[in-house]
Amino acid sequence: MPGLFKMANPALHVRILSPQELILDIEASSVSSKNSQGVFDILPEHANFITLIENYPIIVRIKGQKPQSFKFPLAIIFNSNNQVNIYTYGPI
Repeated sequence: MPGLFKMANPALHVRILSPQELILDIEASSVSSKNSQGVFDILPEHANFITLIENYPIIVRIKGQKPQSFKFPLAIIFNSNNQVNIYTYGPI
């Protein structure tokens, strides 16, 4: 049965939130950054994941567009079921 497990254009729903505002709310193909263990990428269908990012760029890649880069003093990235929430308190 070819195509039985074929996914229809999987994407990540990425939101960047601070107490002051919703900074970003978009569909993306990946999110990349670096934590204390090293560089990582979050792709569609990624396992549940939570990490702390300290003063390192978070790159959001959007199909057909230039990647967007965000850098915060401190951020928490939480990924579950293709939903990536990035929580921060600092300025961009």
